[in-house]
Amino acid sequence: MLRTSLDSPRLDAAETVRSYKRLAQVERAFRVLKGLELEIRPIHHRLADRVRAHVLLCLLAYYVEWHLRRALAPLLFTDERPPQQSSPVAPAQRSASAQAKARTKRTAGGLTVQSFHDLLQDLATIVKNRIQPALKSVAPFDIVTRPTPLQKHALQLLGLTL
Repeated sequence: MLRTSLDSPRLDAAETVRSYKRLAQVERAFRVLKGLELEIRPIHHRLADRVRAHVLLCLLAYYVEWHLRRALAPLLFTDERPPQQSSPVAPAQRSASAQAKARTKRTAGGLTVQSFHDLLQDLATIVKNRIQPALKSVAPFDIVTRPTPLQKHALQLLGLTL
């Protein structure tokens, strides 16, 4: 049973249930802020301005992560197009494409599907190395590691180029 102080024209029974279920997204955001992805704790600031600045930076980091997850959804175990629910109290259903991704652990294009954390670790292997040849006559130069097909696709989804 859910109860609200809003009247029916402003928030009917179905929308009340949907609003309550959206609280899970807020709880997930707090888990992300304190979990492996952002690790904002412990806070060792004592001055109010520094605490506010720290929390602002953490919320901005969460906002960036939220956008990354949306952009990289085709490579993650995320249901990109969940089916519309006929009733807000019905159990959530996954789309056929999400079920196929979970079953095969591959995208429609054959790339490996990963968790967000694992995909970030994979992308972190793209590095730029500064080469200083032993011969003084040869100028130093930079080499960027060649991205794998999965990394290339992730960079394309993010609108980035190397």
